[in-house]
This record gives sequence, structure tokens and C-alpha cells, in this order.
Amino acid sequence: MKKGLHKAFWRNFKFKYKLTVVNENTLEEVVGIHVSKLNGFSVLLFVCIVLFLIAATIVAFTPLRNYLPGYMNSEVRALVVDNALRADSLAEALRRQNMYVMNIQDIVRGRVKADTVVSMDSLTNLRVEELMVRSEEEERFRQEYESKELHRLRPMSETVELSFYRPSRGVVTVGFNPGERRYGVELATTEGENVLAASDGTVVFSAFTDEYGYVIQLQHEHDFMTVYKNCASLMKRTGDRVKGGDAIALAGKPEKKHSEPRLYFELWHKGQAINPSKYIVF
Repeated sequence: MKKGLHKAFWRNFKFKYKLTVVNENTLEEVVGIHVSKLNGFSVLLFVCIVLFLIAATIVAFTPLRNYLPGYMNSEVRALVVDNALRADSLAEALRRQNMYVMNIQDIVRGRVKADTVVSMDSLTNLRVEELMVRSEEEERFRQEYESKELHRLRPMSETVELSFYRPSRGVVTVGFNPGERRYGVELATTEGENVLAASDGTVVFSAFTDEYGYVIQLQHEHDFMTVYKNCASLMKRTGDRVKGGDAIALAGKPEKKHSEPRLYFELWHKGQAINPSKYIVF
């Protein structure tokens, strides 16, 4: 039954009709065209495709394409960038002009003595420093940051005083004990944590060792030296100059006997091992 319906559908779809144009006076047939539903559908589809191609060609090869969302030619893009730069320049010029006028007003009103002003720029910088008052949140953040990251080293002599960064975030699990050949402290840290340079210096050793995994050693001013052992990977090479607080390695799990990452940190001065806990708050 389904097969019969299918044949009937296609027979109806292909069935041809005759369109005739007849002369009204003589009833003579002028034009006769045999068409079917399939022919009409094909002609309609062809016309739609042709119209689409014509519209696409007009849009692609005429200035109308600039009105499409997300499309912009190189000339318009360059003009937008140029206008943005000019707007920034005008804003900066307006700001400097306003500061200049305010500086002149302060001098005229006697708030600033004219003989103390070297230049308008110096007066502007002074005004900026005065206006940049720290809020309570900024002050609290600064104190927390300094308490966590910066710790002053006690002077080894009357003339030597340095500031050291904490090498990594963590808890001291094994302390300094030269009698047991422990010349540093061991920190329990997290895997992938940055290992930071304790101070400005030069990398004098950076390699993998069988006993301590990846090891990096820095030489600092005033005959100070720091050693970082049990690193998972190194980020600096021998001879590189580093700043205090720069990331020089990554903590990890180089030793199988440890269930968590451990960083071994040593501090030396003139060939003598120093207890880092006395000078750095971990």
C-alpha cells in the first residue's frame, strides 16, 4: 500500500499541465506550454539561487560590505585607531593643562612659594604625591604583604645589612642543626609553588644531582650565598642575574621518600652556614 502511495505521489508530482494563451477574438491558440509541479519547483529553486549569487556578489564587491556586522576594511580600521590615539592624546593634554592651571592658582594664592618650584612638572609630581593618599584597605594590604614577603636580615656586622625574601611559602619541618650535618632548613610546600630568589644575585650553580634532585645556588653581595635543593625544575641557568623575589625554580616531589614536596634551603656567609630561621620569618 505504501508503495502504491509513493508511486501515486510521484505521478502527481510529475503530471504535466498545459498552459495555453488564446487569442480572445479568434480563439486561436497562441502559446502552449506543458509544465509539471516538478518543473515549477526546479525553476523556483534556480531563480532563488541566482538571486542569492547576485546579492552575495553585490555585497562582497561593493562598499555595502562595510555595513555587515564584524566586517571592517583596512581604511576604516586605520581611521578608528588613529582617532583613538588622538582622543588619548587630547585627554592627556587636557589633564596636563588642568594641572598647570591648578599649579598657577596655588602659586598665586600663596600655597606654594614660587622660589621653591624648579619646574611645573616637579610641582605636578608633588601635587600627585599629596593627592595619592592611601586608603585603609591599601594600607592594610601593604602591611600584610610586607609581613609575608619582606623580612629584614639582622646585620652580620656593623656595616652589613641586607633584606631577604622568603624562598617559598611553607612550614619548616626540619630545622637547622650543623651537628647532624643539616646546614639549612626544610620547608613543606605545595607542588608547583614558585621558589623565589632570597636577594639580588648571580646563579653560580644550576643542575640536577643524584642526592638532592635539581639544585640552584645564588651568589649575593657581601659574601652571602643561598642554596635551594629538592626542586622539581629549574627556571634559571648558570650565569643568569636575578632580582630578589624572582622565581628561579618550582617546588615538587623529587624524592620518593617524601609524601609531599619539600624544599631544602641553606644560607651561607663567608663559607659558614647560617641558620636561616634567625633572619627570615617562614
